[in-house]
Amino acid sequence: MTPATRRSRRRFRVLVQAVLLASPIALGAATVRIIQTNSAGDNIHLIDPVTNKVVGVINGIEVNHGAAAGPDGTRFYISNEADHTLDFVDVKTLKVTQKVKLSGRPNNVAISSDGGHVYVAIRQEPGAVDVIDTRSARLIKSVPTGGSVHNPFVTPDGKYVIAGLIEAKKLVVIDGKTEEPAWTMDFDRGVRPIAFEQNADGSTRRMFVQLSDFHGFAVVDFAQRKEVSRIALPEVPPSERHLQGLQGSPAHGIGVAPGGKTLWVNSKVNSYVYAYSLPDLKLLGGVHVGDHPDWLTFAPDGKSLYVANAGSNSVSVVDVATRKEVTKIAVGQVPKRNVTVVLP
Repeated sequence: MTPATRRSRRRFRVLVQAVLLASPIALGAATVRIIQTNSAGDNIHLIDPVTNKVVGVINGIEVNHGAAAGPDGTRFYISNEADHTLDFVDVKTLKVTQKVKLSGRPNNVAISSDGGHVYVAIRQEPGAVDVIDTRSARLIKSVPTGGSVHNPFVTPDGKYVIAGLIEAKKLVVIDGKTEEPAWTMDFDRGVRPIAFEQNADGSTRRMFVQLSDFHGFAVVDFAQRKEVSRIALPEVPPSERHLQGLQGSPAHGIGVAPGGKTLWVNSKVNSYVYAYSLPDLKLLGGVHVGDHPDWLTFAPDGKSLYVANAGSNSVSVVDVATRKEVTKIAVGQVPKRNVTVVLP
């Protein structure tokens, strides 16, 4: 073999490796979408976090609230407040294929780690967490909670479902295996969004709980089942406060960034999202976003944060490292819940 031939073959191998690395099939690359529901509309927007553009719209779900996606990448699940249903949406066609009747009017949803069950918050008395089997598309159980439920969450390790109750001022911890209440925790205010910090083994270390009429969040030791501190967000000068439309939740939307190094917290009062370091909960700074930020979610790599601005019908994209807003994406009417989904 001549030196020229050897060089030619090396160049060919390098070219083949480059093609394979760029190929989604070779890498088993997934498609990531930010699902943005619009609580005062009848559509849901799908955002591509690579381009920060709307790449799809799900139509025909009136007063949509919560969203989830199965890990097999075939369906989205959207709670429908108008019809009191959980709507199954085909990922490819973005059409509703099935509607599962619920025990009452729903709010937010969460999904089990294996995608087999969707947990739906029932927002009318007597309240419950409805359990929907995604394989049979049936309501198989309503877990009693002792009051109407606003938001359900599955802990990162998948072991528990946490139901937050506003009027009853408590959270209910449901065992993920038995799907029965395991314990409850009372507060002096209604329970709003919750974020989770993990131990090294993946179990839940702390919960960060937003509360009604409190501009901040409570810190809960999960193992001890008790509140250990309460953190107030920075004081806002009276001239900068937006007090209309708070709906009893001046701080609404909270999340731990992938990697577990920072906690991000929305403030409706001044349209900011604040970053705190973990585990010490020191304030790092804030970012001005759109009007009345209501929820937030992260890109899987943790580099970008997506904040739903209910008052300006937009989603702010925040660079996590620089803590700067890089763009706003126009969506539907009164966007609130959003969630990041990875589709294989």
